[in-house]
Amino acid sequence: MTRVLIVDDSAFIRRVLWDELSKFEDIQVVGTAVDPYVARDKIVSLRPEVITLDIEMPWMDGLSFLSKLMHHYPMPVVVVSSLTKENSETALRALELGAVEVIAKPGSQFTIPDVPHRLIQAIRAAAVADVRKGKDPAAAGEARKAAFAAPILSSIQTSSKILAAGVILTGMGADGAKGLLAMKESGAHTIAQDERSAASRNQRDA
Repeated sequence: MTRVLIVDDSAFIRRVLWDELSKFEDIQVVGTAVDPYVARDKIVSLRPEVITLDIEMPWMDGLSFLSKLMHHYPMPVVVVSSLTKENSETALRALELGAVEVIAKPGSQFTIPDVPHRLIQAIRAAAVADVRKGKDPAAAGEARKAAFAAPILSSIQTSSKILAAGVILTGMGADGAKGLLAMKESGAHTIAQDERSAASRNQRDA
């Protein structure tokens, strides 16, 4: 049985997630927290195996807490937030910081009945994820980010009629280059920036 701590400042969302997760025999909700500081204490006292984490919270935002958590006390985290719609910048940043999965909060991108299936899948995957210290968090984050974006790239690549254009900037990583190549091979118009035309922030400020 997977022990779960729910971290969210909304009493309504805490109640919804608690009620839905409690319907599954392999999930045990051990507690809730209204902000990262309460979460920190409950992680120590309740020893959850997975936590669900909101992004917008008082005192400290979820991404800042996630960064600190993965540095000092790495554990599986599923981000549940209205800010983490599929392939959003916030969602990708959460994956880079070490979140195992990100899903939209009830009432944002999905309706409440859609949430349990996605959340249960995410928690079950998180329960077996390896987030131990000593692993390369940047590499792991890039892998999760690529996997997160893959369905979107796949839907563009396999479309019978290509109505898309792709642009890649320097420094976007190998997954971006591979995705752009696949789009080009499928007939999409693509644009790539070379290293000489890219100016660093320091160069621009000089």
